[in-house]
Amino acid sequence: MKKFLLLFAMAIGAFAANAQDQLIYQSKNLPKPDTVWVFKPKNYNNAEKLPLIYLLHGYSGNYKQWHGIMDAQQYADDYGFIIVCPDGLFNSWYLNSPAKANWQYESFFFNELFPDIKKKYKADEQKIFISGLSMGGHGALYLFIQRPSLFASAGSTSGGIKLTDAFGKYGLGDLLGNPPKEDPLWKQFSVIDNIEKLKEVNKPFIFDCGSGDFFYQSNNELKQKCDQLKLKATYISQPGAHNRNYWAKSIKQQFEFFKNYLAELK
Repeated sequence: MKKFLLLFAMAIGAFAANAQDQLIYQSKNLPKPDTVWVFKPKNYNNAEKLPLIYLLHGYSGNYKQWHGIMDAQQYADDYGFIIVCPDGLFNSWYLNSPAKANWQYESFFFNELFPDIKKKYKADEQKIFISGLSMGGHGALYLFIQRPSLFASAGSTSGGIKLTDAFGKYGLGDLLGNPPKEDPLWKQFSVIDNIEKLKEVNKPFIFDCGSGDFFYQSNNELKQKCDQLKLKATYISQPGAHNRNYWAKSIKQQFEFFKNYLAELK
């Protein structure tokens, strides 16, 4: 009986060691608390500094979405990354709303979440990455454009990188104050209209989109613009739709891209 209890206690301890951390942030920049899951790799306790990646979920998702797609703990173990999954509050688009004073996600991310994660976890400041899907794909590249010095690289899968593609949909109009489609606000917050800001940034990034995706044409346009600007962009165009089967495939490609880039940084 004692042997059974000892084995049971060891199993519970092993589970606890691998369970994700859950952080909850109360922020003046957000209309409600933000829950964040953090997955630490199995070598976390024995490491001095580790690479870290933020994974942003899509419209209508939450902080659990990525773990449901790709087993974030397994990815943390296999690739040696600390994986941080914030909540984008259903439809924040990860930007500072010009119309809603308490929907300032960019400010929350850079002024509260980013420094707190850096303080709490053993992350290598030179090896911080960001990626996301759909709304989160837009968010990852958008935040990378705003503060490229904070990231080693960035990614987007099925990204809504041209916001007028979401005109009248996905809660984006309310965030922008419901401007007409020709209003410059749509371009002000769109990745595709701000990508030239990376022209002097000598950092690689990756984005992909399935050929059956409703964001496919805009991602092709982004690729053409990156080529014209001679940015260090890798674009993967491949069969697939806007769904979890595609994201499960594409996120592995992105982790491989980041792993290979880490090898170059050594």
